[in-house]
Amino acid sequence: MPKAELHVHLEGTLEAELKFELAARNNVDLPYVDVESMRASYVFHDLPSFLTIFYEGSFVLHHEEDFRDLVYAYLRKVASQNVIYAEMFFDPQQHTDRGVSFSTMIEGLTRGRIEAERDFGIRSQLIMCFVRERSAESAMAVFEMALPYRHLIVGLGLDSDELDNPPTKFAEIFRRGREAGFRLTMHCDVDQKNTHEHIRQAIEDIGVERIDHGANLLDRPELIEMARERGLFFTVCPYANEMMRPGENQSIARGMLDLGLKLTLNSDDPAYMEGNYINENMLMVHDLAGFGPDDFITVTRNAFDAAWIDDELRQELHRKLDAYAMASV
Repeated sequence: MPKAELHVHLEGTLEAELKFELAARNNVDLPYVDVESMRASYVFHDLPSFLTIFYEGSFVLHHEEDFRDLVYAYLRKVASQNVIYAEMFFDPQQHTDRGVSFSTMIEGLTRGRIEAERDFGIRSQLIMCFVRERSAESAMAVFEMALPYRHLIVGLGLDSDELDNPPTKFAEIFRRGREAGFRLTMHCDVDQKNTHEHIRQAIEDIGVERIDHGANLLDRPELIEMARERGLFFTVCPYANEMMRPGENQSIARGMLDLGLKLTLNSDDPAYMEGNYINENMLMVHDLAGFGPDDFITVTRNAFDAAWIDDELRQELHRKLDAYAMASV
C-alpha cells in the first residue's frame, strides 16, 4: 500500500551500522565493541530512559555528509516499504549545542532528501523540533537560526521530556512560528504528568494542527470533542505505545479508530525500537488490535489529508491510494 509517514525522528533512525560508520569517519569512540552489543544496550522502560539512549547517538553526527547519509538511509529504507511521502522531525539543539552549525545540518538533510527523491521517488519535508527540557530562550535562539532556511522547513514541533515542560512554556515561539508560515504540531506523550492539561494547551493555547501521540485524550470526553471540532490529526506510533502500555492490545489505536478520530500510523524511532519501521508498526495493530484492510485505507487516507502539502500533491497521493484500493478488491 502506498503510504505516508508523519511521525519519525531522524536521529531515531540512526541504525547501529551507520552509527559505527560515522563514528569511524569522525574519530568518535563508542562504548561498544560491535553492532550487536550496541543494539543490546537499547533497553528502556519509560520516556526518560529511552531519551538517554536516544541522545547518545547524536554525537557521531558532525558534518554535512553525516546528516545527508542519515536522512538518505531512512528514506531509502521506507521507500522500500512503499512510503511515498514523509515528514521527518529533526532536533537542532542536539547538534548546535555541541558546535555543529545550523547550516551544516540543514544543508546535509536537504541534500539527502533531494538525492533520495531522485533515486527512489520518495518526497519528503522537514519539521524542526524544540527540546522541551531546555529553556525557551534556547529554543528561540535556534528558531532565529532557522528563519533564513524557512523554505526548507515545513513545520515546528516540540518533543523530548514532558515533565514540568508544558506547551505554554514555548507559546511565544509557536506564535512567531505561525506568523512566519510554519505549520504546528506537538508531542503529548503517553501517560505523562499533567498530560490532559498539556493536550488542552496544545489545542487551545497553541493551536496545533496535529498532536504526536496524544493517547490520553481518550480519557476525557471534552478533549475528544475538542479534537473533533478542530479536525485534529494524531500521529500514533504503535511500537512506542506497546513500550508504554505493554499487553493492552493497542488500545490507543483501536480506541481512536473506533471513535472516528483522525489517527495516522507511524514508526517514531525505529532504529531504537527493534527495527520496527512503518510496515512493522502497521502489522502490530493488525495482529493486536484487529486492524483490517479498510482500516489501513482509512488511516493512510488520514495521513495524506494531514500532510503539509499542496492540493496537487495531495490529490496525486490519493489517486495512488485509490488505485491500490481498487486493485485489492
